[in-house]
Amino acid sequence: MAGENQTHVTEFTLLGFSHGRPFLFILFLAIYLATLLGNSAILTLVSLDPHLHSPMYFFLSHLSCLDICYSSVTVPKILTNTLRPQATISYHGCLAQMFFLMGCAGAECALLAVMAYDRYAAICQPLHYAHAMSWGVCVVAAASCWLWGMLDSAMHTLLASRLSFCGAPRLPHIFCDVPPLLRAACSNTRPSEVALHAASVFVGLSPFLLVVISYLRILATVLGMPLATSRQKAFSTCSAHLLTVILYFVTANLNYNRPSSGYSLAADTLVSALYCIVTPMLNPLIYSLRNQEVRGALRKAVWGRGTPA
Repeated sequence: MAGENQTHVTEFTLLGFSHGRPFLFILFLAIYLATLLGNSAILTLVSLDPHLHSPMYFFLSHLSCLDICYSSVTVPKILTNTLRPQATISYHGCLAQMFFLMGCAGAECALLAVMAYDRYAAICQPLHYAHAMSWGVCVVAAASCWLWGMLDSAMHTLLASRLSFCGAPRLPHIFCDVPPLLRAACSNTRPSEVALHAASVFVGLSPFLLVVISYLRILATVLGMPLATSRQKAFSTCSAHLLTVILYFVTANLNYNRPSSGYSLAADTLVSALYCIVTPMLNPLIYSLRNQEVRGALRKAVWGRGTPA
């Protein structure tokens, strides 16, 4: 198979659109519009409300940007393919989609860890918080998250560009990502597999462990607070972020670390859709429902300053 049309691949056929295309179009369009609306609302509130001009909401605005990018990388092409007789994506379009998707994934992992440290500094070291999370530190931290994600993504994309595909390659998916590309390749995929496992440790597991350590320290500090109102306030500022972390890391782990045995197209498509498409829609909903300051800013924006909370 080494010589079968390995260097002339111009497009991939996507196999995840075999059934229910009208339903998929309506479903993904609704999710995409809700994602854009919810995350744009978060960005607007953080920008306009002075009460949200703090490190916590600065990082939340970056999370909303990432969620918009996540959906915009995949969903518009998915919507286009639901309207075509055959779902395809060009070779270079596939690599570009994978690059930005992996870049957003790596950046979000790092950003969630930074947000956990921000909560740790605010609750466990309140006297040093202003220095530890100064605006200069916040800007550098946010920029580092984006850079970290792009560097990780560049490595995966470079390795994927060296894969060979025989005949007319078909991807068992609805968009381009590393696992379906590896399954479709007919050349040695070992370097990409090693890089994916390494990224799972350094880009995925390490930030998750930092989040766990931060919240264990937070829990110990909160349980030692003498007043119930203080404990409730501390928990309320952390609950939205903790829900986001759990939702993101669980779906990401299922997407990139599932065993190949027992693989099914429907299961893989569902897991990836939850990870890359549904989660970005849920994040602003979680923050608007679980965070009192965001709810207050939203009420103020909708009803005006004179309306009681």
